[in-house]
Amino acid sequence: MTKFYNVTTPVEGTDGKTRFHKVGVAFPQSGNAKPVVSIKLFATPANGELVLFAPKLGTENDPGSE
Repeated sequence: MTKFYNVTTPVEGTDGKTRFHKVGVAFPQSGNAKPVVSIKLFATPANGELVLFAPKLGTENDPGSE
């Protein structure tokens, strides 16, 4: 299981392509913890949509990088 997920929000560019801007990190809880995931946001997405991605290789131990 991954140690964290990058929390992103999709934003459509002027070229019509969707890009994902990082707005936080999510930490899966282990064992029998009542919350399944704890999410820490750096910013609030204007569109109200969040998308979680597993971290890229090499960033597994640093949730603030990227």
